[in-house]
Amino acid sequence: MDIGVISVRYARALLGSATKQGVEDQVCGEMQTLSESFLQVPQLRSAINNPMLQKSIKQHLLETACGGDVTDLTRKFISLVLKEDREGVLQFMASSYISLYRELKHITRGKLVTAVPVSPQTEDRIKGLVKGKTHGTVEFNTQTDPSLIGGFVLEYDTYRMDASVKTKLQKILKELIK
Repeated sequence: MDIGVISVRYARALLGSATKQGVEDQVCGEMQTLSESFLQVPQLRSAINNPMLQKSIKQHLLETACGGDVTDLTRKFISLVLKEDREGVLQFMASSYISLYRELKHITRGKLVTAVPVSPQTEDRIKGLVKGKTHGTVEFNTQTDPSLIGGFVLEYDTYRMDASVKTKLQKILKELIK
């Protein structure tokens, strides 16, 4: 059983149905909440994978893990997954849905790591640069890492720009060792 293929197929079917019904944004929010629930509550996976637990209880648990008041489509999707005994792959289905959704909506995830916090104006400028390169919407995450000493590391899609003092010092050290 190839978990990747299965999860993408289910996620693609869910996205297709959600798009037809015009609820792809709500379903994406539910899938994000579900994915976070699996990460934050490790017992959820054990409960869902427990063969002794009734499917109706699993349905309720999963709907709650999606945020409680879920769309009819998500409710039916969870029911289908349970009926087909694919609940062990549900976390991967949620992640696949989010990836496919971002691809459909041209949403790029970016991350800026700096040694010290940056101003909102600087963050907006960098976000604008990434948006100009990707020609889509940008979900941006900013973090601070004092070990960089100075400078920044910018990542989006497969692009990575490391302009940190830490990296420059490491390069100088390598050159000196040669």
